[in-house]
Formats: sequence, C-alpha cells, structure tokens
Amino acid sequence: MARHDSRHGEEIIARAFRRSLVVMVLLALLGGGLWWWTQREPSAPVAEAELAAPRSLREAQQVHAPPLPFTDITRSAGIDFVHVNGARGDKLLPETMGGGVAFFDYDNDGDADLLLVNGQDWPDAPQRRPATSRLYRNDGQGRFQDVTEAAGLGLSAYGMGVAVGDYDGDGWRDVFITALGRNHLFRNEHGRFREVTEAAGVGGADDAWSTSAAFFDYDNDGDLDLFVANYIKWSRAIDFEVDFRLTGIGRAYGPPTTFEGTFPYLYRNDGHGRFTDVSAAAGVQVRNPATGAPMAKALGVRPLDIDGDGWMDLFVANDTVQNFLFHNRGDGHFEEIGADLGVAFDRNGAATGAMGVDAAHFRNDPDVALAVANFANEMSSLYVSQGGPDLFADEAMTEGIGPLSRAALTFGLFFFDADLDGRQDLLQANGHLEEEINVVQPSQHYAQPPQLFWNCGDCAQGFVLAEQVGDLARPLVGRGAAYADIDGDGDLDVIITQVGAAPRLLRNDQASHHHWLRLRLVGKAPNRDAIGARLTLTAGGRTQYRDVMPTRSYLSQVELPVTFGLGEAATVDTLHIRWPDGSEQTLGDLPVDRLLTVRQGQPLEGRP
Repeated sequence: MARHDSRHGEEIIARAFRRSLVVMVLLALLGGGLWWWTQREPSAPVAEAELAAPRSLREAQQVHAPPLPFTDITRSAGIDFVHVNGARGDKLLPETMGGGVAFFDYDNDGDADLLLVNGQDWPDAPQRRPATSRLYRNDGQGRFQDVTEAAGLGLSAYGMGVAVGDYDGDGWRDVFITALGRNHLFRNEHGRFREVTEAAGVGGADDAWSTSAAFFDYDNDGDLDLFVANYIKWSRAIDFEVDFRLTGIGRAYGPPTTFEGTFPYLYRNDGHGRFTDVSAAAGVQVRNPATGAPMAKALGVRPLDIDGDGWMDLFVANDTVQNFLFHNRGDGHFEEIGADLGVAFDRNGAATGAMGVDAAHFRNDPDVALAVANFANEMSSLYVSQGGPDLFADEAMTEGIGPLSRAALTFGLFFFDADLDGRQDLLQANGHLEEEINVVQPSQHYAQPPQLFWNCGDCAQGFVLAEQVGDLARPLVGRGAAYADIDGDGDLDVIITQVGAAPRLLRNDQASHHHWLRLRLVGKAPNRDAIGARLTLTAGGRTQYRDVMPTRSYLSQVELPVTFGLGEAATVDTLHIRWPDGSEQTLGDLPVDRLLTVRQGQPLEGRP
C-alpha cells in the first residue's frame, strides 16, 4: 500500500506534538486540581457542567461555530409521507430500525428528486390501506410533487434501505430497495419504473433481513455491481423466544447480541440485466472463528478505494460485532483486514453498536477518516489513517466528537460542508429505540436532537458542536439521513427520516456568502454517473478531496453531484479527476458559484 510524501509526515508529527502539549497541560491541571481539592475550604456547590471537563478543555470549547440555521420545510415543500412500522406493542425489532431515503434525479431534468422507503403493518394487524414507499419529483426550486403511482414505485413491503445506480448503463438511474424478506430491483425506463427482481436474480432469501446496499464496480469491468448488507437471523418466533425485557418497562426491543449473524450478498453484474451471487467466492462471507457461524450483523456500508490502488474496497459497520474492511485484491476476491487496520473495534478493543458510516478527508490532507455512528453511551468512532492506508486510529476524542456524541444513539451520519467554508463538517441523526427509555435511564430520551459538528480546521478541538442551527435542533427519532442541494442555491439541504413518523426536510439557510462549486460527472458507458471517481480540487491555497459515491449514512443515498465549499476563494486553480476506468483529467481556472458538468475526455460544459 502506498505511503504519502514527507511533507505529510511532517504534518502528522506536528499535529501529534501539538496534541502532546495539550495532554501535558491537562495532566498538570489535573494534578494541581487534585492538590487544591484536598486543601480547599468548603464552598458553594459547583455546577455539574463545570465539573465535566478540565479548564483547558473547556477553554478549547470556547471556539464557537458560526450560525448554521436549517429550516423545516417538510410540509410546505409538499412532503406528506409518514413512515409505517406496524408497531402495536409487541416490540418486534424491525419496528425500530427503518427507514431509508434517497436523493436522486429519476427523470433526468437536472435536480434532486426524493424517494422515501416505507415499512408496513404486520400480517395479523387490522386491514387498512397498504403503506408504500413514496417518490417525489422536485420542481427545481425545492418543492415536491408525489409521483409514486405514475412512476411505478408504489412498493408495499417491509422496506428498509435503498441504493440507486444505473446498473444497465442506459443513462437512467435504477432503484434497489432492501427489505425484511425479499428485496426489490426496479429498472428505470425513461422515468417509469418496472420491477425486474426475479429476472436480475437479486431478490435474496425470503427470510433475510437486508439493510444498507451499494452499487459500485468491484471488478473494474465498467458496470455496476451490487453489495447488500444483511442484519441478523430474525423471525417473530425468535424475537418472542428471546423475550428481551427492561426493568420498569417490561418487554423491550432486544439487542442483536441475542440473535445469530448473517452473510451479506455480493452480486456481480453480468450485463444484459443479470447478476450472479458471488458472495462466497469473493470472500465477503466471514465466519465466527469459534463457532463457524456467520459473523456479520451489518447495518451500514461505504464503498471507497481506501489505498488508492484503483480497486474499490468496502467498509461495513456491524452492530455489536467487529466492523469489516474488505480490501479488494483486484482478482475478484476481497480480504477482510478491519482488525489489522484498526477499524474493527473501538479505542478500548470492544465492538460497538455500529450503524451509519461515512468516509472523508476532513482535514483536507491525504489522510482518510471513517466515521461510524454508535449506540447510546458509546462515542461515535472516527478512525483516521496515520500517514498511510495500513494503520488507523480512533481520534473521536482528540477531534472533539467523542464526549459530545456519547449520550446520543446515532443512526444516520455523513460528512458535508454545511457552510461552504472548504472544510467538511459532520452531521449525526439521533434517536433511541425505546419510547419509554427515560423511565429506566434518566439521561436518555426517545426523541433526540441531531448533532452538527462544525469543522473548525486548525483549532485545538477539531470539531465544535454547532448550537445556532434553527429547526435542526428540534428532537426527533432519527434514522436515515441524506443531503442534496434541492433549491439550486449551492448549499446542501438535509433530510432525516423518523421511525413511525414523518421525515424532516431541512433547508440550509446559512448566510456565509462563501463561494462554492458543484460538479456533475458524466463517465463513459456503462458507468455513466462515474460512480467511484476521485476528485482533487485546489483553490485559495487549499486542496480538497471527494469521491463520487452516493452510498453513505444509514440505509440511504445522497445526491450524485459533488459540492466543494471554497470559502473566500473566487476561482478554482485546478481540478483533477481520476475516472473509474483509471484515466485522468485535469482542468484549470474554473468559475465558481455554479454547477458544472464534466464529461469524461471532453471539454468543460457550463463555463460563462
């Protein structure tokens, strides 16, 4: 695996030195504080918040995020969807795990449309109108119209997640919906969808529970293959047999520790609308070494080329068992090396309740970070490469995310530049499983506010929890989360789904006046959307990195266009693209504050 240059190594040493100084100061203050505590005279009680952290750390927290207001426009934008989970008091685990959301341009008119995945009532429930997933068409100004029936996407199933990709290379994006039970593939035929699951061979097992999924090209043959994460071996009978209970509540939603694991699916695209299940041969079926049973309890997946060798790898978040990093060997096989790289467990060597995932170069350097959303009383994980792709360390504590994320139960999670200042921030969608959790855990609540961690760059803390966020601060029972520029103003708007309730569509109303550039890549057929392309942009003395990969967060997909915040930079010096087929293209002196289309091997479109 390739190493970075010496300059980057010097940056790492400098960063480590600065952090060492912080640690030394903390230790000195703690030592002095202990002496003072033993010698002090009785005094008035000190507020709990004042005892929560040493003085130097509290001083570091005095760096404040700018106002980042988000406005709830769900109803006014035309979104009337309500998630159905079938809950009637039996506390069946699938009831609290959905559902996903996708921003994608289904009708090729250039703006981000919206698909919300729905569950349904259980078969023994009183009959009512079946719930369906819903597709909303964007008018380009951030107002939406329900086109589910006309588009043929009114799926009635116990849906979970969604993946979007043009698997047949015809220029129209297709939709794969995961579910409890059989999964569903819909081919986009010029804005009208037709289910082709059986013909494509991607339905999966009747008794499986699939969660997140991703279209990506694992074998570099040009077309998009499909990875499907599966959670646990579940049935109503098994759930009642487990009979998980909480004192003071009674029957409750049980943890996955009491259920068997499963294997994911990897489907190779063979062209002509057909896929072949290559899961076993490709090496993505991991067994427990002690029992031989399937190990995975997968909820999140993020494809990325972690070592820059031109082959797409897979990071998989597993709930209560170790995470997987499937390294693509380039011969059709993957090797699971998560523990070797340091991304399988938390900083204490324990598996976490991992759910949503994302990856980003949040420091604007070659080091890549893998963020993982974890269960309540577990910090979110932030695995950062240490000067190369063969070693990662969890830096959630030193980067300011750890302590503030511990109390939250996080599902959806993603990096994005909320204020277009050229640094990627981190948003977390939070919400508990149990409606009455506050009865037994006073520190926990069912509805929890999302958290937006503002990337402060070179400040001591790294990330600062944004406080002036408008409607984003309102508690909700968050699950899936995604972003897109729904109204064409350059900044990224957000949607967060809720279990058993309406989603929340949040318009980004930041007023930083920062410059930006959005890029739509058009690759060579069959991968016309350039899934897997890598972009490097330099502007204003800063270099930023992105990849074209809509699969991230939890059960969800973000928009395809890539957004770069530019801060005060009024022009882009260079844009370098490594296309999925390995070819490279460099463009210079680009205009800003607009959406540009870049076609592989062709002159730039969208110049003034």
